[in-house]
Parts: sequence; C-alpha cells; structure tokens
Amino acid sequence: MTDEENFPVTLEDIDGLALRADTVITRLRERIYSPGAQKSLALRFNVRTASEMVGRSEKAIRDAEADGRLPEPEKSPETGRRAGYSLEDVNRMRQVFGTLPHRAEGDPATVLAVQNFKGGVGKSTVVVHLAQYLAMRGYRVCVIDCDSQGSTTSIFGLNPDVDVDEEEDTLYPFFRHGGPASLHYALRATYWPGIAMIPANLGLYDAEYEFAARMAREQSFVLDRLRQGIETISDQFDVILLDPPPALGMISLSVLRAANALVIPAPPNNIDFGSTAHFLKMMGNTLNELAEHGGARGYHFVKILTTKMNDQKSAHQAIKRVMEAVFPHDLMQAVLKDSAEIDNATANLMTVYEITGPATRTETHKRCRVYLDAVGREVETLIRKTWPSHHAALRKEGIL
Repeated sequence: MTDEENFPVTLEDIDGLALRADTVITRLRERIYSPGAQKSLALRFNVRTASEMVGRSEKAIRDAEADGRLPEPEKSPETGRRAGYSLEDVNRMRQVFGTLPHRAEGDPATVLAVQNFKGGVGKSTVVVHLAQYLAMRGYRVCVIDCDSQGSTTSIFGLNPDVDVDEEEDTLYPFFRHGGPASLHYALRATYWPGIAMIPANLGLYDAEYEFAARMAREQSFVLDRLRQGIETISDQFDVILLDPPPALGMISLSVLRAANALVIPAPPNNIDFGSTAHFLKMMGNTLNELAEHGGARGYHFVKILTTKMNDQKSAHQAIKRVMEAVFPHDLMQAVLKDSAEIDNATANLMTVYEITGPATRTETHKRCRVYLDAVGREVETLIRKTWPSHHAALRKEGIL
C-alpha cells in the first residue's frame, strides 16, 4: 500500500481546504468592511440620561445651553426636535461642570490585563465591553491588542488584513531590535470618544520569534519591554486595557509583567475551570521564576470573573458554588452571563453597547446590559480604589 493510500488527504487537499476557508472569511469581511463603510458611533442620549451621566440636573444643562457655556443641541431637520446628545456632547458637559472622572496626575494609570491561557473564555468580549463602559463613564481609555488573531481590532472597526500594517501599526516594531523608543507611533483614535487603541494582526505573531532570538542576549528585554513602552504613553490615559494571546508565550509573559491589575475570565464548566486553575498555577510559577531575573511584580488587584454563565445548566450552578467557596475574596460579584445578544453583536463585529433603535427595547438586550454594566461598575470601583484622589468620593459613596 502506497503512502497516498495510507493517507488519502494530501497536502494539496489541505491547501484547498485553507483556500475555501479563506473565501468564506473574505466574503464575511466584504459584508462587514464594505467600501466606504467606516464604523461610527450612532449612540444618542436624551437630556434625562445625559444629566444622569454628567451628574447634574436637566435644568443645569439647559441653563448652561442658554447662557452659552454649552452649545445648543442639534435638532432633527425632519421634526425640529432635539436629536439627542452624542457621547462627545456628554463629555463636553462633564468638562464644563467639572465631573470628568479622570485620575489625578499623581494617581497610577491602571494597566489591566484580561488574561487566561485558555481560548474561548470571553476574553476579547470583556475587553471591548469594559473599554466602552469606561469610555461612557468619561474615562480616557487605551486598548492594546496583543493577540495576533486581532479579534479586538476587528470589533473596533479595523480589518486586520487591510487596515493594519504590522511594520507600522502594531506592537511588533517596538519589540524588534532597534525599534521605536515609545509606543506613540502605534496609537490611533477610534470612533469611540475617549478610546484610543494599538491594533494587531497576524504579523504580530513574529514578535514571538523576535523575543526568542533575543532571550539569550537580553533576558530583561522580554521581561520589561512592553511595560517600558506602556510607561511612555500612560500619562495620556486613566486605564490601559491589554488583550493578550490565549497561550503561554513571550507576549503573554510580557503582558503579565506590564500589567498592574488582572481580571481572569473563567466560564463555570469543568474543562474551562480546570484550565483556569492550571493558568493560575502556571502564572504563579512563571512570575516567581521571572522575579528571580527581573524583580518581583505585584498587582493592585487580581479578580476572577465568571463568564458565559448559564443559569439553566445545573452543572454551571454547581461549579459556580465551588468557585464561590474556593475564591470567596477573589471572585467578582458580577457575573457575565451567556447571552445571544453578545453573540449576535459579535457576529456583526459590534458590541452590545453599540446597538441602537428598537433592538435596545427587547428583554434580551436589557438583561444583557444589566450584566455588562454590573461587570463594568465593579471593575471601575476596583480601579478607583487604586487612585488616592478618588478615596474621599468613595468614602462619601460608602464604598471605602
């Protein structure tokens, strides 16, 4: 029997399979990234919602518009009624009324990694929704996509294969020998007011080889290069969110070293929870080993977030009870439950926060917003506790 008879699937067959898969991806991207279809934010807030976001009364807003401190709101040409306020308008109000929640100059910027070495746990979902939640609250946010798959980059409206050049736009040039001295070259604004990002694409994977080649000569390079780069841009932001690859590689290690806070997404099923337990063990061993070469690295907080929770599954409930017993102080109170709303939004490279119109009035959407807002609110509180300038306000709110 020949080799072809032993192995009927040939290399040509594999190439053909890859080509057909690429055709599907191309068609999907043609639909999502149609010519001239640049993502924009259609969110509008009425005066009642705007006043709640700003922390001032509706009358205070109207008075500021009347005396010229704020511009008159846009009106619909069809109806002549107010068209609502954009997020930029709301942030302008916050600036006028002094209610922007920015950290003080002496407060440390929060560098938060959403990390787990297991894929499919909701990592990118948490990153993009958390970034947008914080931006709606008025914080200055930077998202750094460290994953060569570029999922977060895609959701923020960039086609990783077309709009992102690994030689100019990603972290890769910074990791190369003789690379830029800061990360400013890669920062780009997004369609979300208050959110900047450093995108990723498949070319970023080459950084793994770059790291490996330099390990023997410059061990501290791997440990601290990303941290040093983030320090060059951190003065511009309140929160820097890192979305690392779902694997234990050089980039993941550098993310662990660069972050000063961690959120670990963990679905409540046996396989994923087992992987999370393994991740925690590996993380502890790895950080201890790295500390011997580059110094110890601590975190403001490390929290486990239950993701993809399905209350209808008894196994999920049982594992969640175990998680609560084992991690009484480390498990976040908020739970990101499994929701078709997230799946549907992601299929269109959107987030739940971007959905507008009648779709926002469904019970499914409202429930999902409650879950996402609870996660964002709890993380926001954890972040504010690390900023001394916010402590008085937190005490007034009964949180400290």
